[in-house]
Amino acid sequence: MAIDYIEPGSPPYQNGYIERFNRTYRTEVLDLYLFNNLAQARRITEEWLTIYNTERPHDALNNMTPLKY
Repeated sequence: MAIDYIEPGSPPYQNGYIERFNRTYRTEVLDLYLFNNLAQARRITEEWLTIYNTERPHDALNNMTPLKY
């Protein structure tokens, strides 16, 4: 089995799901906070991921949360 890597310079065309997640994470976490240290960034990211995976509806899941899906 061969491993297919994403070619440099064209990730949005080869893996749209990851690019969508990265864009959402960037706009909802990275652009909103000024982190004082790595521990704070990790804590806020963990809180955001919990909400993202349990409370937030996803279009790709018929507007259900991943937990319900």
